[in-house]
Amino acid sequence: MRAPAGACATAPSPAALPPLVRKAWTLLVQGVDLHDEAAHALLQAFRFMPDARLDDLMISYASDGGGVGPHFDSYDVFLLQVSGRREWSFGRQRDLSLRPNLPLKILSHFEPEQRFVLEPGDMLYLPPRYAHDGVAVGGDCMTCSIGLRAATDVELGADLLARLADAANDEVADATAGRRYGDATQAAVERPGGIPQALQAFARAAVRQAMSSDEAIDRALGESLTEPKSNVWFDPFEVADLAHGLRLDRRTRMLYDARHVFINGESFRAAGRDAALMQRLADQRQLSRKDLQRASADAMALLQDWCEAGWLHGES
Repeated sequence: MRAPAGACATAPSPAALPPLVRKAWTLLVQGVDLHDEAAHALLQAFRFMPDARLDDLMISYASDGGGVGPHFDSYDVFLLQVSGRREWSFGRQRDLSLRPNLPLKILSHFEPEQRFVLEPGDMLYLPPRYAHDGVAVGGDCMTCSIGLRAATDVELGADLLARLADAANDEVADATAGRRYGDATQAAVERPGGIPQALQAFARAAVRQAMSSDEAIDRALGESLTEPKSNVWFDPFEVADLAHGLRLDRRTRMLYDARHVFINGESFRAAGRDAALMQRLADQRQLSRKDLQRASADAMALLQDWCEAGWLHGES
């Protein structure tokens, strides 16, 4: 479950946490990997999956008997027990009705199929829409939740269409091009509320034209997948000395395809030796001094720009 950062199930007030000796309360903190190097390093252990699927690492703390309650997620999740013990009840759930008037989506009727107690170091994988309920047993406990991105086709399609439209508008502004709808031959109408068929045909053609380029769709997808979340910001740096190597900031998302490199919502065309270098940076999240010696002047200038933006850092 992805709750608001710092969500506390039974805190006495928004500004205070319950005492540690109090039983049956829990605290959820999202995106810990963005703020802590140890959490970021732990998330890297899950890079056997594509970065395009990795979302974030959430930490759940619970006192004895504490838990969120029975719920389900719409994405894959790995539940890694860090300290203490937590009993997980889970299973497929047909009845997905929710309890009303709660800040979290808690199931009204939960019928688990299996139960396991996770000890420190144990991990449980749950597919999407598997209902589950975790409760701390025998004392307080801490669990890391590694969630995977899983947008619906509707969500992804809407985002990509918006990006394609923005890109098309930019091209029109740059080239003062683009075909504008006109109806100079439109006769006077008796029923002005009806949409002209010519305008409908123009709109259909415009949408098909926007989606006609596979490269444009691929570029929009890469930009979407690397777009930082709304709560992510970077601290700009002065020009850095990259002679000893560099590494990506833990908040930076970087991907690539056959023609592009994507970083924090931006796309760049890349080919040849520089493309191989950028792909190596995305895969390893760092470049050595030897790697940088093979970079072109244009690639080094781009890396300096990213460093100034706070997206990467030079090694000392």
